[in-house]
Amino acid sequence: MKKGDLAALAFAVIFPTVAAWAYFMAFSSEPPAPTATGPNPAVRLAYGLGKGVQFGFPLFWVWGVERRRIWPAKPTFRGLRFGIGFGLAVSAVGLAIYGLVLRDHPLFRGASEAMTSKVASFGADTPARFLVFTAFLAVVHSLLEEYYWRWFVFGKLRDYMPSWGAILLSSVAFMAYHVVLLFPFFAGKFLTLVMPLSLGIAVGGAVWAWLYERIGSIYAPWLSHLIIDVAIFAVGYDLIFVKSM
Repeated sequence: MKKGDLAALAFAVIFPTVAAWAYFMAFSSEPPAPTATGPNPAVRLAYGLGKGVQFGFPLFWVWGVERRRIWPAKPTFRGLRFGIGFGLAVSAVGLAIYGLVLRDHPLFRGASEAMTSKVASFGADTPARFLVFTAFLAVVHSLLEEYYWRWFVFGKLRDYMPSWGAILLSSVAFMAYHVVLLFPFFAGKFLTLVMPLSLGIAVGGAVWAWLYERIGSIYAPWLSHLIIDVAIFAVGYDLIFVKSM
């Protein structure tokens, strides 16, 4: 492995977790809900800079350093049936577990307040703003994540190790970033909620990497990712705007 490639992979694997820690924890100093603070400029600035660097880095590396051309692949129907089916199945199971077990379970005590406070720092503290925020994250952000984690991170790891190793390592890195995102919502419940949910995210990342490996396109993994994100934000909407009332 070239030293430059090793450095690029190390950066790509580690940076999203560090950035998430910055905008989701280090600069997020608002008091807990129900005291709404409105948008937090430090959080929004750190988020924008972090995402700009994260999603811009693969283009910089491939175009600027490796001098390779990039052109988006044409949309294809390959893998769509599996990707959509996986997304719907995971969403159905997750929503059932939430609605039947976790919604009123002591493990979720305090989650509504923590989420209300957190979305307020992003300026998404009304139903309409939250739905716009959800649309952006579920549609645009999930596509950018597939481009980053599957096309770039997994794709580059695959150049230097067996596919199963690339799937494992890229999915663990994908999980680590989400551990930081989940931690503020479930403080004191690292082993009982944060890690089980994060391991589920790692499994999802592994399935999407495997699917990308099979079909050579991020479109099916993206639609699968999008569907699951919508289900996750449906839970968030219920916790913030329904259950907390």
